[in-house]
Amino acid sequence: MGLLCTLISLYVFAIFARVLFSWIPLAQESPVNVVRTWLVRITEPVMGPLRRALPPVRLGRIALDLSPIVLIIGLQVARMPLGC
Repeated sequence: MGLLCTLISLYVFAIFARVLFSWIPLAQESPVNVVRTWLVRITEPVMGPLRRALPPVRLGRIALDLSPIVLIIGLQVARMPLGC
């Protein structure tokens, strides 16, 4: 159970990091872009289908992607029976 709790925590951290990096414009050759690419690769298999299922919330001209929030809440709920 401890390993699964740790993996869920790391995945939640990766989601948060991906969201933060999405707000920062980076040059293609930036070393940080390698980290961003890696975060997208590990989170997109879950966030992609969720993003397609959830319509974006529109606030004027801004569209908010709720998939990270819904995924984090879902992971936190999944942790409860594990006793994490």
